[in-house]
Amino acid sequence: MAGPLQGIVVLDLSRILAGPWATQVLADFGADVLKVEHPHWGDDTRRWGPPWLHDASGRATGESAYYLSANRGKRSVAIDFARPDGAALVRQLAVHADVLVENFKVGGLARYGLGYEDLAAACPRLIYLSISAFGQDGPDAAKPGYDAMIQAQGGLMSLTGVPDGEPGAGPQKVGVAVADLMCGMYAVSAVLAALHERSRSGLGQRIDLGLFDTQVAWLANQNLNFLVSGEVPRRQGTAHPNIVPYQAFATADGHVMLAVGNDAQFARFCTAVGVPELSADDRYATNAARVVHRAELVPRLAALMHRHTTREWLATLEAAQVPCGPINDLAQVFDEPQLRHREMRVDLPHPTAGRVPGVRNPVRFSRSRIEYERAPPLLGADTRAELMGRLGLDGEALAELAARGVIA
Repeated sequence: MAGPLQGIVVLDLSRILAGPWATQVLADFGADVLKVEHPHWGDDTRRWGPPWLHDASGRATGESAYYLSANRGKRSVAIDFARPDGAALVRQLAVHADVLVENFKVGGLARYGLGYEDLAAACPRLIYLSISAFGQDGPDAAKPGYDAMIQAQGGLMSLTGVPDGEPGAGPQKVGVAVADLMCGMYAVSAVLAALHERSRSGLGQRIDLGLFDTQVAWLANQNLNFLVSGEVPRRQGTAHPNIVPYQAFATADGHVMLAVGNDAQFARFCTAVGVPELSADDRYATNAARVVHRAELVPRLAALMHRHTTREWLATLEAAQVPCGPINDLAQVFDEPQLRHREMRVDLPHPTAGRVPGVRNPVRFSRSRIEYERAPPLLGADTRAELMGRLGLDGEALAELAARGVIA
């Protein structure tokens, strides 16, 4: 069967990561995604390299790894909508779309007649998703924002990094752009909810999504830790604020990430590491007690974990059904038997490189089918076909628009 969103047309005016990540997921689910890009430079991330994709002879193709990570399954339509004729083309495409996704500054598209209010009358069924740094209103609405500053301002960096007083202490950003990525995932769920509502009402609507709002929203238990207690959470490295022991421990030759989630697991852990008496100690018998006595317990466990190698501990603890895992680098991740079994790597045909690697969408449907057939497109690769097929333009009209730099 085809993907569950087959027949849904998405007009993607977004760039960088939050919007493109959302539209890539929608494309994975079967939506027909038209990525509208400037004819001369396209999505900013096309230039965010190295590394670059290389062809069979080892020459760089000019396609950045960053761009390739978030644009699978789309068609590239190169239109300069800062020009009146270009804006008119986008408005015509919007008439044929179910969803429009944009992440310009607040009010940025209105100057071209492409704001929500501009399109809603002609496209009453259109779902118009606006992603911005701080949302469409409020004192910061006009400010631009990138992932790292949102991680900082939204509180994540205050929770990430080595604790104060320890070597290397200080706030850290997460190693991938999680503020953008989580915003993209919220965007997907919002679009699906709006499509479901439209099936009842027959009407589209605007979705207002801010990076800052989503960054705050997904702090989850840390938000409630603060709101319930009034105490500001602090950085704890790999440790968990509410569960002990739940952190990385050094072994004789590396590290193990231990994730003891309940008291029964802690009892099995203590037996496995040779100190069964700890699980009967009132200071450590329950998770609540272990959190209170964290400073006493963790050094004792650290000394025990240092006695054996990572491989030995993984075998011992897995046999005892104690959740744990190695801290893999990406080479080790892609060599994991589980990853290979689940076929998480996918290679797609590419017009200049031959093949381009990627990572599958993790969702598995029992009936619907996610197909991986379309590599991230070259800039403007689909302009001619889409404008002819969707808008009925002929070759002469396209040549005239191209000559004036409106399309490429």
